[in-house]
Parts: sequence; C-alpha cells; structure tokens
Amino acid sequence: MIQSSNVLSNMTAPCVPKTTEENAGRRVKAPPGIVRWSSPDRDRAPVSAPPPSVRRHRRLDIRIAGRHERAEPPPAAERDVMPSDPILVTGAAGFIGFHLTRRLLAAGRTVVGVDDLNTYYDPALKRDRLAALGGGADFRFEALDLADRPAVAALFAREKFPVVVHLAAQAGVRHSLDAPFAYLDSNLTGFLTVLEGCRHNGCGHLLYASSSSVYGADTAVPFSTAQHVDHPLSLYGATKKANELMAHAYAHLFGLPTTGLRFFTVYGPWGRPDMAMWLFTRAIAEGRPVRLFNGGDMRRDFTYVDDVVEAMVRLIDRVPAGDPTWSGEAPDPASSRAPFRVYNIGNSAPVAVPYVVDLIERALGREAIREMLPMQPGDVHETFADVSALTAAVGFRPKTPIEEGVARFVGWYRERYGV
Repeated sequence: MIQSSNVLSNMTAPCVPKTTEENAGRRVKAPPGIVRWSSPDRDRAPVSAPPPSVRRHRRLDIRIAGRHERAEPPPAAERDVMPSDPILVTGAAGFIGFHLTRRLLAAGRTVVGVDDLNTYYDPALKRDRLAALGGGADFRFEALDLADRPAVAALFAREKFPVVVHLAAQAGVRHSLDAPFAYLDSNLTGFLTVLEGCRHNGCGHLLYASSSSVYGADTAVPFSTAQHVDHPLSLYGATKKANELMAHAYAHLFGLPTTGLRFFTVYGPWGRPDMAMWLFTRAIAEGRPVRLFNGGDMRRDFTYVDDVVEAMVRLIDRVPAGDPTWSGEAPDPASSRAPFRVYNIGNSAPVAVPYVVDLIERALGREAIREMLPMQPGDVHETFADVSALTAAVGFRPKTPIEEGVARFVGWYRERYGV
C-alpha cells in the first residue's frame, strides 16, 4: 500500500509517469518479503531477522520471508519498561513514509518499513526511495500487503513494535471513483490488521494518517478538529473518517493509544506523480496544458513535507492519555476519555492554485498553457488547517512558505528528470 496524504489528486485526472506499466492502478498482492543486510557467507541463512553483526554489512540481499506461527504477547502489565525501537513505518516506500523513515534513521532510531510496492504509480520511484534510504543496521524492509492477515499478524508477533506509524493506504480522491474496492482493501481491511497487530502485541502508541478530505462538505474555515465531520464528499475521505472511528473504538475497548494525523496537501521532493504539484511541473516542462479545475478558483493549504515530518516526530513520543474532563454531553471529536487524539497538520496559509502555477513557471523558466475546466466530483473549493491543537501539544506549527517549498520541489524534479 502506498503512503497516504491529501494531495489534490481530486483536482486533476490521475496521471502516472511514462515509465509506468500499462496496468497501473491495479492492486497486486505482494508476497511478504524482507530486505536484509547480510554478509556474503550469510546469503542463504534461513533466519527471520539478521543479527546486528550481520546487518552492518552493506550489500543488499532480498528474499521472501517464511511464514511464522502467531505468538501470544505477554500481558501489558508485564511490560513495565516499553522499549523505543523498532518503530514500524507502513508505507515506507511512499512519499511521507520515505521522508519520515529517513528522519528517524538520522536520529538513530531503528525502523522496520513495509510497503506492497503496488502499481498505482510507477514502482520504480518507490524502489528509488528505498535505495535512497541506504543500507545499515537500523533499517529493514518487508514487501507486504497489509490486507494479508496471517503475514501481518506474524510480523507483529515477531517484532513486538512499541510504536507504529501507519501511513500505508490507497490515496487519491479521483481514483476512489474508479477503483472503490482498492480503498476497501487498503484503507479499511489494511488498517484493521494494523489495529489488531497493535492490540495483541503490546504496542504503546499507534499514529496513523488521516486526511483533510474528512472535512468534506464543511465550509467553515479554518477547519478545526473540534468540528464534526460527518459529510464526506469522496469514498477516500469516508475511509479516512472510518479510520478515526476505528482507532477510537480500539482506544476505548483495549486502551490502545492512537493519534490521527489529518494531512493537508503535502508536497515536496520525492512526491507522488498524481499530486498537483508534480502534474503541474511535468505539464509545463513538457509544453502541455496545465488543467485548472473550477476555472482556477481553488485554494489549498499546501504543506511542505519536512514540516509534516517534524510534527510527526514530535508526536511519536507524545502518547495520548484519556481526558477526564471529556463530556459525552458536549463531545470533542478530537479527544476522548480513551487515549485518543486527532490533529490537523497543515500550513495554515491557503494559497490560490493559479499562484502555485506562477511559482512553478518561475522556477522552470517556462510559461504554462492553462486549461480552465469545471469543478470535479468530490472536489472542494478550499482547505485551511487550524493547527492550534498541534501547536499546544508539541510547540510546533508548519511554516515553510509556499515560494520556498515550490522552489525546492522543482529543483529536485529538474535534477531527477534532467529538465
């Protein structure tokens, strides 16, 4: 499953790079596999995880992991000291997952990454992200479909993750109109297997990707987590709202601490080819029209990926506790008596989409051909994040100006594709 974020995929028809296979968008079930760092004399060692002395070698060896019997975890009360590692990052080969994993590794954390490397967009980009993470003792990768319940259960039973960051999902508002069952498998079944893995194996904190798409038909801006979000405009948004409800149920029933992250239009280097920023840049570079929906009258709270990762890193160690002042008579949707929290992660500075096109023109030194089109189904006019709760919790708010962020993305794009 690919990493999820709200990335304006609803503003343009899904687009993939020229190198994408013709069957792009078809979910393929990946067998559970593990990337291990191994020495030449251990190439065939049938072990479930490499020992530290082996992981230090830098040659990459990929093989399929064997099945494991599910082991019962020790009672939570016996785990007096919760270890901090390894951290599980699902969607590690995706856009946000890659950036988070790189940041965690740089901080000396140990990470296990999973991704099914599906063909929603060119898997070569995902493999390049994994290659950019480099080799080392602190990172292992498994090719794994989270809808595969036995394989996911075996992974959790084996690793006993103290922290899980669940970013894997089927992304894209527009694509959910064409391939709805992919969203059922990835965003609902996949999330349930993660919840079950956390529940049965003593996870101390589950952070998961939600989306600004949950605000749906709401028009009162800035969007606040105190608003009730009951009118989604897309199946994608509905699955993300369902994730928040499922997380609360597990927090209430099993005491699983959960933190939901409502991402607002994340962009930056190593992004996804169906993202507006990427689509605009590619169209201008190739001399094709930039498609602007609703006649260009759209505003988005573009949020630079480094800011998103900074917020996530700070939240990882902020484990939610139940709020004893929470009232069922006037319920706050973003908190609970259970260990449950939801935060907006956005720049709190929406900009007109045509202005973003202006910035890309400037960075590329080329003029855009602009094609004005009507509003698309499932789309919204404006997104705007109220991040006061995030700031109060971790003392940080996203702040990268759109001008700086666009220049960084276009610079990366030009270097990668020789534009």
